[in-house]
This record gives sequence, C-alpha cells and structure tokens, in this order.
Amino acid sequence: MTVLREFQRLEAAGIWRPSPDDQRRDVIVSLGDATLTITDMRDRPLAHWSLAAVERANPGVFPAIFHPDGDPGETLELAEDETMMLTAIERVHTAIERSRPHPGRLRVYGGLGAIALAAALLVFGVPATMRSQTLSAVSEVHRKAIGQALLGRIERVSGQACSTPEADPILKKLADRTGVRRVAILRDGLADSLTLPGRIVLINRKYVEDYEDPAVAAGAVLAERARAEARDPMADVLDIGGLTATFRLLTTGEIKRETLDRYSEVMLAAPRPEVEDEVLLAEFARTAIPSTPYAFARDPSGESTVSLIEADPMAGRELAPVLNDRDWVQLQNICG
Repeated sequence: MTVLREFQRLEAAGIWRPSPDDQRRDVIVSLGDATLTITDMRDRPLAHWSLAAVERANPGVFPAIFHPDGDPGETLELAEDETMMLTAIERVHTAIERSRPHPGRLRVYGGLGAIALAAALLVFGVPATMRSQTLSAVSEVHRKAIGQALLGRIERVSGQACSTPEADPILKKLADRTGVRRVAILRDGLADSLTLPGRIVLINRKYVEDYEDPAVAAGAVLAERARAEARDPMADVLDIGGLTATFRLLTTGEIKRETLDRYSEVMLAAPRPEVEDEVLLAEFARTAIPSTPYAFARDPSGESTVSLIEADPMAGRELAPVLNDRDWVQLQNICG
C-alpha cells in the first residue's frame, strides 16, 4: 500500500489481550502491507489483524485501544507516545475509506437506489439476480477485507496460521509463483485446501511437511486457483449467509460475524469440488510447474491421476525449481 511507504519496518510496543478473560501481555506490533502483526517479546507471532478491519474503541482517548472489527473482546493498547504507529493506522483507514466503494460510497451515492433495486428484486422473486448484482458490486479491496476477516474466524478453530520470520517471505514467493495474493498454512481444522475471497488460499500443513518437492504444494494452490476461476469464492459466502446476508452486503457493504462463523463451519467440513484434469493441466502450463509430483501426491499409484502424469506440460523440460532447496527446508519448518 503506497500510503505506508514512509512507515516501512515500523514497530511499536503495545499491550495485547486475546479475550476479556485472559491476562494482558506486553507485545511488539509490526505494520505490514495489509496487516498488523502482534508478536511476543521473543518475536513469536500471536495474532495477525487485517488493517482494513481494525477499529479504535476510544477515539481521542489514551492509551488508544484497538480491536478487530466485530470482536471487541480482543484488544491492543498503544500508548500516546507511539505517535508513528498511531499516525500510520489512521492514514491506512483514511486511504481504505477513500478507495472502498462499500460501505461509505455505496451509502452516499447509491444507498437509496440499491435499496430500491433490492426491494424490487425481492418483490419479483429473483434472488439470483440480486446475488449476481451483489457479486459484481463487491470491490477487490472489500474482498480482501472479507477474506482476512474470514481467516481470523477460521483461525479460532484451526489455530493461528503457521508463521516464522524466516519462512513468511518464502510463503510469499510461493503465492507469487502460483498467481494468488496470499498462501496460508494451517496446522489443524482444514483437511485439504480452501480459497477465501481476496485470493487468499489456505492449505493443510501436509503439503509442505510430507513431500520433498515444492511442486506438490504449488499444485494444491493451483487447484484452488482453478476452483476460484470456476466459482467466485464470494458466492459461497452469500449462499451460506442466504438472502438476508446478500441484501445486507448489497445495501450496507457489511457482513455479520455470524455469517462469517457459519461460513467457517460449513466450508471447513465440506469436500472440495473436483477440478477437471484439462483445466488443472492448463494451470500447470501457465505457471511452468510440473504436474507429475502433485499427481503422485494425490495418488501414489498414479492410477487415478494418470492423465496429469502422461500429459504433464513440463515433462522433459529443464525447469527452475518452484523453490530452491534452502527455501523449501525453511518452509517445511514453518509450523514448528
């Protein structure tokens, strides 16, 4: 985010409390491109907050108290003398509000029109049209914020996404290599993989711990990318939330926490849809990644994935590895 260039590598001391029943802890707060990272005094990650979803509970009062949107029980206190961090957070909020069509601009420029449109759609019994209108109206900035909020709710079930200072930049390399915005690795709660709005791909730790070739993990991400191309991940949020959630998002730009929690429960338990081999092979060809390692990871016998092996678009070619050996070893240890 260009608004943060002057604040790169910005850190501040704070006091964090995960819930009202827990003790307050001294922490270090680091400002990233889209998140606030909260670590303990030994530099171990404790929480990641989306900057777009950070709310201040006491404007104008110090120490400043912040919490994730919809979860006032988890708090972060910053002293008045942490001027640079407080200024950076305020600038991020200002930039996001200026660039985001929901909810502010939607309410200012199109609130009444959207309500009238939604009411007409309800009267004429065409919720599918309203769903389509809503999907079209949700901006990329808003999708990223929703995806980050969903990840936060999922982490309450699965535990924090795996993270180390050494491996996080390598995880970013994997995301860039496979054409998604972010890859997050979960220890528990997710059997395979999942794509959240905002091009956030979640994969189970097995994809980095159980295989020697990083092309397997890349293949899991590419399969999710293909699923997201076939079906907008926001559609799952709306379908699980129902007509009420769709209407609320269209008219206010907001999604209730109950909808996010219901999404987490349903999607973590649901099997992922199959991807046709031709579609998946096209993804491997586009990224110049061999499909054979992923095929054998799915079926060690190769019988059910024979087309991914025989039609590997990178077979016989000299290729640079998805990640070099040193990076791959670092990533394999990301979950500790």
